Amino acid sequence: MYDIGIIGGGTAGMTAAVYGQRAGKTTLILESASFGGQIVSTHRIENYPGIASVSGSEFSTNLLEQAKNLGAEAVMEQVTGIRDEDGIKIIETAGKEYPCKTVIIASGVAQRHMGLEKEVKLTGSGVSYCATCDGAFFRGRDVAVIGGGNTALEDAEFLSNYCSKVYLVHRRDEFRGDSTVVDILKKKDNVEFVLSATVKDIVGETMVEGLILNNKKTGEDFEIKIAGVFVAIGQIPQNQIFSDYVKLDGAGFILAAEDCATSHPGVFAAGDCRTKEVRQLTTASADGAVAALAACRYLSRGQ
Repeated sequence: MYDIGIIGGGTAGMTAAVYGQRAGKTTLILESASFGGQIVSTHRIENYPGIASVSGSEFSTNLLEQAKNLGAEAVMEQVTGIRDEDGIKIIETAGKEYPCKTVIIASGVAQRHMGLEKEVKLTGSGVSYCATCDGAFFRGRDVAVIGGGNTALEDAEFLSNYCSKVYLVHRRDEFRGDSTVVDILKKKDNVEFVLSATVKDIVGETMVEGLILNNKKTGEDFEIKIAGVFVAIGQIPQNQIFSDYVKLDGAGFILAAEDCATSHPGVFAAGDCRTKEVRQLTTASADGAVAALAACRYLSRGQ
């Protein structure tokens, strides 16, 4: 029996374990892929308070070791569901069941990919899914943003403050995002809209050097020279298996406010998997702390 069962071994989940253990609770972290989550593939982190520069893998390793040294148990297993049994929450995996008094879901999101052969290979070498995280590394260089929603528009605006040139590539004739941001981008000399175009290939073997685009109206291919490509075509929350247990919003994110409490008593959501405005490393850490302390309060009240 664990006091706090944590589903997901990313920054939010591991931070929750640190706070849970320091509060004298027994915690279990269940992770299906790799501890650290998406941040593992980031070559450099330079926007985390108090740490000038660290690799994603080093950050994740340090956080996992911190949690384990405090007594947290970390297990590599795929969670298949949660159920209640005699007032206890049972986390189900393919081979075992883990009884827990409270649960923190920190399942994260998967970034929607373009589906190109070199995309995964060059992630961290010019391909990025977070302009706020990596934009400063491309100061004075040319980059492209792929997408037509608010995230893509906001990424382009952010990058225009650092980069010499920002190509905003969208497969449709017009953007889906807020017209106000579109108007702001139109006034920027270093932002160029590339509409009715799709990405056909990434140029470069060890680093991004350009993109091969296809003009959907003419059918012609053309190339733009860039040093980085920021993919902003959506995120896929990993919450479907919990849809009958906690309430989700229309996009599949767990409904939970700043207190991280879900619709199910004793169950909390932390990190990118929950409804929120900002999804960053710092907000994932904050959620992990908030969720763990909320779980501790729940336990102390005997609910």
